[in-house]
Amino acid sequence: MTVTKDGAGREGADGASGMSELGDDGYTPSGRRLERERYRRARARRATAIAALSTLVTAAALYLVVVSAPGWPRTKETFFNGQYAREAFPKVLEGLWLNVRLLVVCGAAVLVLGMLIAIARTLRGPVFFPLRALAAAYTDFFRGLPLIINLMIVVLGVPALRLQGVTVDPVLLGGTALTLTYSAYVAEVFRAGIESVHPSQRAAARSLGLTNRQALRYVVLPQAVRRQVPPLLNDLVSLQKDTGLVSIGGAIDAVRAADIIVGRSLNYTPYIVAGLVFVALTIPMTRFTDWVTARMDRQRAQGGSI
Repeated sequence: MTVTKDGAGREGADGASGMSELGDDGYTPSGRRLERERYRRARARRATAIAALSTLVTAAALYLVVVSAPGWPRTKETFFNGQYAREAFPKVLEGLWLNVRLLVVCGAAVLVLGMLIAIARTLRGPVFFPLRALAAAYTDFFRGLPLIINLMIVVLGVPALRLQGVTVDPVLLGGTALTLTYSAYVAEVFRAGIESVHPSQRAAARSLGLTNRQALRYVVLPQAVRRQVPPLLNDLVSLQKDTGLVSIGGAIDAVRAADIIVGRSLNYTPYIVAGLVFVALTIPMTRFTDWVTARMDRQRAQGGSI
């Protein structure tokens, strides 16, 4: 094996089988490495082809099972009618705008209220015991109460009280019920994040002269929120779907728009259209949640910041 120097003083090894060479034009991969990369690409293509074939076979088998069922013609007419689908689609999209607005407003309210409840539950000292007890009672009650019952109580019960100055708008009342329920879940997510921060972080902040409030704001909460991003996004996905439940109070959202057409035609295709619209709205957020989770897992495995 001989060693040579180029004009820049770099040394390269010649004659070694399976080793990289460093020439004037930059890095040149060795033949062995190129062979390994070709092998990996071939395996990836083979795996993709097998997965595609398996998916096609499974889809064909499911299709044959469904269409060969005795009740398929009637089911197709009742749930997959093209005429009613075309009629329902624009009305469902129009109602979906209400669901999107509820998601944005309720999502922001849930994050703020959930954070406040979580902070209340983590306050230290006997003087804060009543506040901690109230926060714990709130989370226990609304996490245990089914959302549909909460919606019925708020949307139907509050107007029955005839309170002066209290709205009877089903959209506002439905959004309030969603916020009450989901803030309890989000509060527990935030609390878990706060308690996952090691006490030494707070002690270090206090040793630098920060007050308890400053340590919580600048040291504990940023780490807690960053660690809990995936579960928070999962709760947001669930809230996105559950905004359709405000229809029980008469609000014209995507589900209610489909229900109106079903009540008039006695055909359930509009429900399928509404369901597919919600799925199309939810899948991007779900995939984004998976991407964020995988990214944070990679950072944690590599010892990066989380």
